[in-house]
Amino acid sequence: MMAQQENGRLFEDTLSVMTLGSQFDEESSFGSDSEINGFTSSRQTDKYGFIGGAQQYSSESAQEVPLEVLRHREAKWLDMLNHWDKWISKRFKKVRLRCQKGIPPSLRGRAWLYLSGGKVKREQNSRKFEELDSMDGDPKWVDVIERDLHRQFPFHEMFVSRGGHGQQDLFRVLKAYTLYRPDEGYCQAQAPIAAVLLMHMPAEDAFWGLVQICEKYLPGYYSAGLEAIQLDGEILNALLKRVCPPAYRHLEKHKIEPILYMTEWFMCAFSRTLPWSSVLRVWDMFLCDGVKIMFRVGLVLLKCMLGSREKLKACPGQYETMELLRALEPRYLQEGFLIHQVLELPISARDVEREHRMQLKRWRKTHGELSYKSPPRMHGTRAIMSAEPHTRQDLRQKPTIVVHYPVPSDTKSEFARVKKRSTIRKASNPTLDIPNPYALSWTLTSCLYVPDKRTDKQRKTPEESNSSAPKASKNLY
Repeated sequence: MMAQQENGRLFEDTLSVMTLGSQFDEESSFGSDSEINGFTSSRQTDKYGFIGGAQQYSSESAQEVPLEVLRHREAKWLDMLNHWDKWISKRFKKVRLRCQKGIPPSLRGRAWLYLSGGKVKREQNSRKFEELDSMDGDPKWVDVIERDLHRQFPFHEMFVSRGGHGQQDLFRVLKAYTLYRPDEGYCQAQAPIAAVLLMHMPAEDAFWGLVQICEKYLPGYYSAGLEAIQLDGEILNALLKRVCPPAYRHLEKHKIEPILYMTEWFMCAFSRTLPWSSVLRVWDMFLCDGVKIMFRVGLVLLKCMLGSREKLKACPGQYETMELLRALEPRYLQEGFLIHQVLELPISARDVEREHRMQLKRWRKTHGELSYKSPPRMHGTRAIMSAEPHTRQDLRQKPTIVVHYPVPSDTKSEFARVKKRSTIRKASNPTLDIPNPYALSWTLTSCLYVPDKRTDKQRKTPEESNSSAPKASKNLY
C-alpha cells in the first residue's frame, strides 16, 4: 500500500502535528500579509520563535542552562569549529559528548552544517545553489511544493506569513533539491526537515544540509516506493523485540506494522512529534551519530508507552493502541527525561547495520530486489568526513562580520598543547600589538610592570620621588 503512494501526497491524511496549526483548516486567514503587518503585541513568541505557545509543552520541558555555562560552551564550540578536522579525527568522543549536552543556540546552525558535512559540500560546489535557484522548477513538483508551504510550522514567526521570507526560502530550497536530484523529486516529508534547517541557517546552507540528510543520513527515505523507510520499520521492530519484549508481543498480537506509527517519526526526524527543546537536542545527537539516534528515540517512546502491564491493559485492541501512539504522554517527551533515556539505551550503529543486513535478506526473499538503489548510509559525522575527501580550506570559517580584539593570555586552543612523554609543552603566545582605535589627542605613558633591579641605595624615598615628579597640567581633564 505504501509503495503505491506518490511522494508529494505522503502524510496528507496521517499528520499528527503537535502545533495549534492542526486545529485550523488549510484556508485559514491567519498569517496573511495584512494580519502580519498589523501584528498585535498580545501574540508573543517564545524563545524558539513560536507564536502564542503554538508548540505544546515547549516551556515546561525545556532545560534552562545557566548563562555562565552557556558562554563557556560557546567558547569550546568556537575552538572546535576552528580546528574541526583535528577534533573529528583525534577527539571525536569529546565532540559527541558536547553534542549530547546540547549545542549552544547561537552556534547551532553553524555546528549542524559542519556535523552534516554540508560545509564541505557547499565549498566544493560553489555557486551551485545560485545556479539551481535561478532555474525554473519542474511544474509538477513546483505545484505540490507551493501547496505545502503554509503547512510547515504555520505558527512559527518565520513561516506565519503567506508569501513571507520564510516561505519564500523554503520554496527555494525544496525547488532546488528537485533540480539537484530529479530522479528523486519532492516528498512532502522533506518540507519540515528543510524548515527546521532554515530556522537556524541561510537558504544555501539549509539546502546543503538537506542534501546531506537525504543522501547520507536517510538515503532512500524520500524516493518513490518508500522502501527504505519500510525496511527501517522492520529494523525498529526487531530491535524492539530485544529492548522491550512486552511491547513487541503486543504489536505483533494486534498486527500493527511499524510503518503505521513510525513513518512520520523517522521521515520528519521527530520534528512533528516532540516539543521543540527535545527536537533540537535530538537533532544535535542525530547529526553527530547518525540514524541510531532515531532508532533509540523510537524505542524509548514505544517502551514508555507500551512497556508495562498497566499501559497494555488500557489499549486492548488495534485502534486503542494506535490512538495511544498518536497521543504520546508529555512527561515522556520532556527534554531531560527523553535525552537521558536515549543515552542509556544500548543500541549502536553496529546493531543497526546487523539488523539491516538481516532484514534486507528477508525483503529480497519476499519482495525481490529493491526498486531504488540508494547509496550506503553514513552513521554520523565521522563516517561522512572519512568518506568525503576535503581540504582545510573547505572547513575554514568565513564570517560576514569580522571583529579584531585582543586575546586574553589565559585563553588558548586545546590543540596548542603538544603531548610528549607524559609532559605537556604549551605553545608560546605571540605578543599582540594592537593599536588603540580611540587614542586621545595627548600622549600618556603606558603603565607596565617592570621588575625593579635597583639596589636600596639607588631607590628614592617617596618624598624624594614626589618632589622630583613633574606636576600634572591643570588643563589635562
